[in-house]
Amino acid sequence: MVLDITQIGNPVLRESCREVLREELQTREMRQFIDDLIATKRRANGAGIAAPQVGRALRIFVVEVKDNPRYPYKPEADLTVCVNPEIEFLTEERYLNYEGCLSIPDLRGKVPRCPHIRVKALDRYGEPFEMEVKGITAGTFQHEDDHLNGILFPDRSDPKTFSTWNEFAKRYEADVEEDVKAIVAQWGQ
Repeated sequence: MVLDITQIGNPVLRESCREVLREELQTREMRQFIDDLIATKRRANGAGIAAPQVGRALRIFVVEVKDNPRYPYKPEADLTVCVNPEIEFLTEERYLNYEGCLSIPDLRGKVPRCPHIRVKALDRYGEPFEMEVKGITAGTFQHEDDHLNGILFPDRSDPKTFSTWNEFAKRYEADVEEDVKAIVAQWGQ
């Protein structure tokens, strides 16, 4: 089932989300919720989505990029469900990522992101996993993790970089595509 996406101004987007117990992941309700979260992300053409974006203050997010018309320049990323994630930065370097958010329609802005991270989390079945993520995809994981801590991308952006989606497409998208290619060439996805 596709869920309603909460919009900026909804207090749940500013909450620090609670951890999910492993036992909860075994329930039919939680399994259905994760399926619904994935379906909602796919329907909205998001690169990722976090539980508070559908009104649930839980430490869960999903990331996936496959032929995404909203982000045609983003490298593909396999579906990853992260429960109770912890992110560790593996370099001091940063790049500026032009981000948007399903909960903030029609706004984009530049956010500094770490291009090489380690993610430790539980999968949707409660099994622990660890992975390194690089490049643009690392920025997507950080964006979704911010949601679990009540942080929205404008909190990390220089307001002078804000634009609507139309203005972004007209004025900045071609340059962003070149920036993404350079980041992918240096860091991988």
